[in-house]
Amino acid sequence: MTDSTDGIDDVPSSALTALARAYGIATEYDSFFGQQVTVPAATLRALLTAMGVAVGDDDASADAALSDAEAAPWRRLVPPSTVVRAGSGELDLHVADGHDVEVVVVLEDGSIRPIAIPAQQPVARSIDGATRWRVRVPLPADLPLGWHTVNARQSSGTDDIIETGALIVTPRRLILPPAGEGERSWGLMAQLYSVRSHRSWGLGDFADLADLAAIAGESGADYLLINPVHAAEVTEPIEPSPYLPSSRRFLAPLYVRPELIPEAAYLSDAQRTRFDELRAEAAASNSDAARLDRDRVWTAKREVLEMLFAVEPSPARRTGFDAFVRREGRALADFALWCALREHEAAGNEPLPAGTAIDDPAVTELRERLADRIAFHSWLQWNVDDQLADAAQAASSAGMRIGIMHDLAVGVSTEGSDAWSMRALYAPGVIVGAPPDMYNQQGQAWNQPPWLPSALAETAYAPLRDMVRSLLRHAGALRIDHILGFFRLWWIPEGSGPGEGTYVRYDHEAMIGVLALEAQRAGAVIIGEDLGLVEPWVRDYLGERGILGTSVLWFERDEDGGPLPPEKYRTDVLATVNTHDLPPTAGYLDGEHVALRARLQLLTRSVEDEWADFEAERDRMLGVLRSRGLIDDDASEQQVVEALHVFLAASPSRLLGVSLVDAVGEKRVQNQPGTDDEYPNWQVPLADANRKAVLLDDLAESPRFRSLVDAVERSLRGDE
Repeated sequence: MTDSTDGIDDVPSSALTALARAYGIATEYDSFFGQQVTVPAATLRALLTAMGVAVGDDDASADAALSDAEAAPWRRLVPPSTVVRAGSGELDLHVADGHDVEVVVVLEDGSIRPIAIPAQQPVARSIDGATRWRVRVPLPADLPLGWHTVNARQSSGTDDIIETGALIVTPRRLILPPAGEGERSWGLMAQLYSVRSHRSWGLGDFADLADLAAIAGESGADYLLINPVHAAEVTEPIEPSPYLPSSRRFLAPLYVRPELIPEAAYLSDAQRTRFDELRAEAAASNSDAARLDRDRVWTAKREVLEMLFAVEPSPARRTGFDAFVRREGRALADFALWCALREHEAAGNEPLPAGTAIDDPAVTELRERLADRIAFHSWLQWNVDDQLADAAQAASSAGMRIGIMHDLAVGVSTEGSDAWSMRALYAPGVIVGAPPDMYNQQGQAWNQPPWLPSALAETAYAPLRDMVRSLLRHAGALRIDHILGFFRLWWIPEGSGPGEGTYVRYDHEAMIGVLALEAQRAGAVIIGEDLGLVEPWVRDYLGERGILGTSVLWFERDEDGGPLPPEKYRTDVLATVNTHDLPPTAGYLDGEHVALRARLQLLTRSVEDEWADFEAERDRMLGVLRSRGLIDDDASEQQVVEALHVFLAASPSRLLGVSLVDAVGEKRVQNQPGTDDEYPNWQVPLADANRKAVLLDDLAESPRFRSLVDAVERSLRGDE
């Protein structure tokens, strides 16, 4: 990589390279295309600056910063957080010379465990002119799983210093998905917003989720994977991408079904008339197969929800709401404040100056003035939680062994609630994305700020814990989009292109441990989307921790580049024919992904070469299906789609996924990576091959739907 301003290689010095590596910044990496790339000095300096590291253009400043980084842990008696696996682990203490030290662990339940410090030969180091000793303390093997606290006291007879840190004991390995001996499970995968019924308000909602779960469960599915339902904006325009939320802890009230809120029964006649008018206007678009309109839906729902909020609640409802607010605490209050502030600005009021912090006096004054709107947005989250709980119960009642599977987005919007209310947790002046690869040849920039690794450790990973805990409250599984972000993320300095970034490493042992702890407590299955540039050891590590990986049929290749026989797929994965970043299978077979990228000028190779490669790939796959007797030469598109799923079912993979779009014949892609306004990403309603809207009311009896899910059921039972 070179400095495009002068054409001279911007090669980092050895001092800058050492400093960057100390902070987990990759100074070189292997590209998707097999090239070894040296990261420019300018990129390294930009990322170090975002981490709060003062580094100039000279080696002396880099050397000084490196010395400070190496000394930092020695200045603390106890690290801010220690994450260990059950039955093992040790605690690092850094004790001042001439001091004795005592350690106790305060367990989650309040009980106290003294920790013995064995005789050892500690390591000494001079820090800030004084000697400190590193003492490694083995932790008792019987410490229970949980969130504990370490209390350490160092004393010299004249002074006592007490420090505390978090001790998080995590499972060694998660329990695998529930199934009988030799059984595997399949599930339905859907973009919830696109799945509507006659009762919808123009967009799929949590009541539709309950109905879809019932249909899927009665068809034999053990889970229902949906897109992220994280909170988005509360003022128009609403970001359509579920992967660019405002908050990953709280959920989108856009998915609430207003008439299911109990207060709807107590509207006045005039309010009921207005309610029905707004619902009819929103529902009129249920049969529109062209494009979803979130702004229109939210405008109608918001007016109705405000009416319902104004209804005097019953004592039981008031008590339930108060309990919810207490449980969610300051995080809910801050999220609701952000919502109220956005409305305040949208109403034409003077916006807060850029960079205003949440504890600024002006924000405190607005928190008091907007108390009613803050209460409204807190009330919305309560109702979201209630309706999601009902959907989870519908899945369980339908016989699903896993239930609702949520999807966790990689990050949040730079302008969203999380990035504002937890500003110290995010790196300023940086966004995350992905380097160039075969399907996104210009790379991707996701407009999301990355978590600071050091800030996560300082907060004892509580933001990660609370986010996962919230998503698993009413779910049996969680899919982690781009789980590589728990290991490393592609950081891009703002103003640079996607290809001008580099990887930054995270403490995966801590982050995966926290994820596993919360999943085990919820009894949930975790699936990591481990596609793309994955270091081989990462998949082994995830498997060791009981986290399933992901296999996509079109990406699984043998040594010759042909389709990998399904018998050679990994066992501990969720295997699918396609992914939401590709067209539905019917569209993929038509080469819609090539045609679309050509129309949008996203290709870096010639269109002819792309078509030739795709057609060769498709023909090889069709040849394999014929050789296995799954199709004949005259097979229809529907028969090929079913044959691909039967082919996939021959794998040993624990979980199989069936996309709802494949079950109805849809061809349009939901999302084309690398685009914004060029394509209606995440705004495509569920429709059939003729682009006629498919509603839930008709799904269970749809011949195409029934044919596909029955074929998968028979295959997994060994009937064919």
